[in-house]
Amino acid sequence: MSPELEETSQGEISLPQLEAGTLSEEDGGSARPLVPVPGAGPGCGSGGGVGPPQTQDGAAAGTVNVAVAVPVVERETWTRQMDFIMSCVGFAVGLGNVWRFPYLCYKNGGGVFLIPYLLIVFIGGIPVFFLEISLGQFMKQGGVSAWNIAPLFKGLGLASMVIVFFCNTYYIMILVWGLYFLFHSFTNPLPWATCGHPWNTPNCTQDFRRACHNRSAAQSALPSPDATPSKLFASTMSPLNLSSAQLLLNGSCMETEGMRSPVIEFWERKVLRLSGGLHEPGAISYEMVLCLIVTWVIVYFCMWKGVKSTGKVVYFTALFPYLVLVVLLAHGVTLPGAIDGIVYYLKPDWSKLGEAQVWIDAGTQIFFSYAIGLGALTALGSYNRFHNNCYQDAFLLALINSGTSFFAGFVVFSVLGFMAAEQGVDISKVAESGPGLAFIAYPKAVTLMPLAPLWAALFFFMLLVLGLDSQFVGVEGLITGIMDMLPPKSALGSLRREVVAAICCFICFLIDMSMVTEGGMYVFQLFDYYSASGITLLWQAFWECVVIAWVYGADRFMDDVARMIGYQPLPYMKWCWSYITPSVCVAVFLFHVVNYKPLTYNTVYTYPLWGEVIGWLLALSSMLCIPVTVLYKLLRCKGSLRERWQHLTTPVWGRHHLEYLAPESEAKLLPPAGTKSTLLFESVI
Repeated sequence: MSPELEETSQGEISLPQLEAGTLSEEDGGSARPLVPVPGAGPGCGSGGGVGPPQTQDGAAAGTVNVAVAVPVVERETWTRQMDFIMSCVGFAVGLGNVWRFPYLCYKNGGGVFLIPYLLIVFIGGIPVFFLEISLGQFMKQGGVSAWNIAPLFKGLGLASMVIVFFCNTYYIMILVWGLYFLFHSFTNPLPWATCGHPWNTPNCTQDFRRACHNRSAAQSALPSPDATPSKLFASTMSPLNLSSAQLLLNGSCMETEGMRSPVIEFWERKVLRLSGGLHEPGAISYEMVLCLIVTWVIVYFCMWKGVKSTGKVVYFTALFPYLVLVVLLAHGVTLPGAIDGIVYYLKPDWSKLGEAQVWIDAGTQIFFSYAIGLGALTALGSYNRFHNNCYQDAFLLALINSGTSFFAGFVVFSVLGFMAAEQGVDISKVAESGPGLAFIAYPKAVTLMPLAPLWAALFFFMLLVLGLDSQFVGVEGLITGIMDMLPPKSALGSLRREVVAAICCFICFLIDMSMVTEGGMYVFQLFDYYSASGITLLWQAFWECVVIAWVYGADRFMDDVARMIGYQPLPYMKWCWSYITPSVCVAVFLFHVVNYKPLTYNTVYTYPLWGEVIGWLLALSSMLCIPVTVLYKLLRCKGSLRERWQHLTTPVWGRHHLEYLAPESEAKLLPPAGTKSTLLFESVI
């Protein structure tokens, strides 16, 4: 080592615009980012260095921190910036935009619902969306390692990985059902349009125009005394909003005494083959297993090569649904009753603004549809060029996301208006949300159209593609987080990305086998209601804002963003991160907790206690990652509480952060040409 460098290494080097970090350069090679190793700090596994480093046995090694060089592969970047935009569109714009937002808009006052929706978009959705993308771009790490910006709270990354793992596991079942319907769309007549099939009961009827009795929806939807869960399809669950009463009433508008629509019987007796409850798993449907295998194979080959393959596939999966939506709208507005449906969708009811539920629905929908808290946005952002304008991207993607939701409402309600006109009932009797819209209302409306198989195939292919990119980009986020966590020099770290992706997909496939049984829908609802519920996502978003704004520093992070994009974002961003967005998260979170209701599957089946326990274990498995990790790191560290806090909240920087240094400062750190030396300066590891 040269004398001047050796002397400098004994003290702290003051770096302009950046806290001291650890980098090394050996044998004239490129400098490499360092990862924390056990014993490298004052009894801690990660964080900043505020005391003497420890040897492997914990003894003090001296007053100079030892830099440990760990070779890592240079991180991939998007071939074109549009690859990133398309990937975010594909991931964030999904089924919820098409099948949930239009229903919420109609239910919560029509056009009036846009007021709370847009307000929370600007104070909750965009700030957190921007925070996650910019964090990934700044740290050049996936959903877990990106939280090296405040290592004490690395549990945030672990929590997001748990949530996205559960989402990847159960979300694919919607694609499996869509694929199953797609395969059955190439027959004329459609199998759910007529009775007389092996799965139909003697009470099946095709008389859609039968007049309804003038009684309330609640009365007409009550099950008969001998009804069993297998005779009803329903759910009161939050994000997907399956509803037994609505499906029975809206699906057929007939008497409940035995009169059943063929589309409902196809869905629950052919597709789901519902058993009596969670305690009756029943037999596996091998047709569904085949669809499940096909879907997972498609997902795997869409993302197995990383961003190079994902960035290409999303051009089709993100754009094709828009083409189909335009075609469906062009066809829908020509149908009788379509205009009435669109008017019903937008008709304002100003009294709804005074209801708390309207604001809660707006907040919950935004956090779901923007894919916040899953870590995948951070992973996608980590593949950006360091100076990409992620601030502009965040607003553009928010506009695309919310615009898609609004546009999809015209498509959905033009068809529902036609369906109501054909049946001679009010639109409120056919308005549906979630899988009830995708697998009950829309398939039934298709049967009333000319060229029914064509429109059915088009709709379910769009449904499949719309969910497919959300699925494989979610898996991409999970794989990125796992690959960033694997120790580089270990046997696990040497695994090829394709192998890690295959292992993850196979594990998810094994769990999915429980959802292709006769009791599979009960398992699916358990995952959906608890593992990725509004409570878990709001908890995650709250802590993300608190850690960036109050632990790392909102002004500090704004400066980091300015160094990336070349100018300061609007100050409203830091106000949102510091005060407004956490307050919104807490308010909606408390509303969900106070109004929590035990999980039920239609009006006659309540989940057993052990089922609810499993559900809460799914929810807490992600929520507890944050406090447990904080406690573990604090207890494992040595020193006073203040020293531990200072040590564990000091960022761990990567090699690319040298871009912050002024040229003359960087030159002082580089060894003379032709010499072999190791650079040492104050370590944060």
